[in-house]
Amino acid sequence: MVARLVVAAPSSGCGKTTVATGLMAAFSEAGLAVSPHKVGPDYIDPGYHALATGRPGRNLDAYLCGPGMVAPLFNHGARGCDLAVVEGVMGMFDGASGQGELASTAHVSKLLRAPVVLVVDASSQSRSVAALVHGFASWDPQVRIGGVILNKVGSARHEELLRDALEESGVPVLGALGRVQQVKAPSRHLGLVPVAERQAEAVESVAALASRVREGCDLDAILALARSAPAMSGETWDPGAEAPGTPEGRKGDGRRPVVAVAGGAAFSFSYAEHAELLTAAGADVVTFDPLHDEELPPGTAGLIIGGGFPEVYAPELSANEPLRKIVAELALSGAPVAAECAGLLYLTRELDGKPMCGVLDARSRMSERLTLGYREAVAVSDSPLAAVGTRMRGHEFHRTVVEPGAGAAPAWGLHSPERRVEGFVQQGVHASYLHTHWAAEPGVARRFVERCGG
Repeated sequence: MVARLVVAAPSSGCGKTTVATGLMAAFSEAGLAVSPHKVGPDYIDPGYHALATGRPGRNLDAYLCGPGMVAPLFNHGARGCDLAVVEGVMGMFDGASGQGELASTAHVSKLLRAPVVLVVDASSQSRSVAALVHGFASWDPQVRIGGVILNKVGSARHEELLRDALEESGVPVLGALGRVQQVKAPSRHLGLVPVAERQAEAVESVAALASRVREGCDLDAILALARSAPAMSGETWDPGAEAPGTPEGRKGDGRRPVVAVAGGAAFSFSYAEHAELLTAAGADVVTFDPLHDEELPPGTAGLIIGGGFPEVYAPELSANEPLRKIVAELALSGAPVAAECAGLLYLTRELDGKPMCGVLDARSRMSERLTLGYREAVAVSDSPLAAVGTRMRGHEFHRTVVEPGAGAAPAWGLHSPERRVEGFVQQGVHASYLHTHWAAEPGVARRFVERCGG
């Protein structure tokens, strides 16, 4: 049984990422094998988690994958580890809009039977902190808040007042972090800047978080809390069982097809399970960087371009004309190409006036409007990812718009919160704003690899 805990907060901005990443790094430096997890569809925080632990950061999303998949995916990620730290999302009880507790931090903590450490922004309160903690601790009896970490504490006297107040709550204080010790990570229009864009500085930030947590928190008490988690039933997710390789997934000469996956600073958003499913389905997954590589990996039979920030790197992506031409030629050949969000922008004719690959007759640009939320989708066109009628859940998160031309069919029909069609299907290309988690529908990986054969 893996010791485990969930790091939650009353709202966004209280310091969940600071505490969770600091705990992961501190325990890793102490010699424990730490499994990092993040509630919800976030791609950026898991990058910092991976840096802190040396293991892939993995998401636990009860909306995208369904509640029944949370424990199996957790067990898969935490296999062989001493401790798992799960960073929550938003406020502890905030989940999928209009769907109760679904996909909230509280919901995931119950699915994992994991104790919760509540991170409280104490910067503007003293005795009132006890009422706040009491409310969260008593709201849902099935959620066990095992301790509090006070963040943004103003002084030693302020900490004393907070601790005195919390003695009446019955919830122990496991740490206190001063506001003068804040470790900053740069942000922009969609949150923190990803690790892939600031590797050296990110290493320093994670080391500073570990030091800060060691100094301000009772690590022994936190580890004891994690070890108090009861036994958890449930199977362990296995990509080999979900997407077994098939003869159709091999090329005519018997070799495994190469699936090129865009990476680097411009395309850093991906779920670890996608590459695992593609590999299990019979592909050789090779990462390349569209900012620097002028060719696709040798033998590329299929291409996946995930999310990221191409709008930040539009001039550099545009300047890599040799790769843009090769991507366009691959798409024109009918080879399977799957693009999500940033990948969609890269396949358009231009992004903010800068030439892109020109695979799709569409133009893209930055927008002031944020598009954000979970979506229910059904495939309305046959593509390398899904047959018509395939139902999946996804997530949109972008500040860009795509102005379509002609020649492509829509990829998805969205049914929540409003009805509309979205995305593009053209020859072997499936391009969409929708981020999906393939563990919920492993047939996606099998189908894609099969289309790479021949």
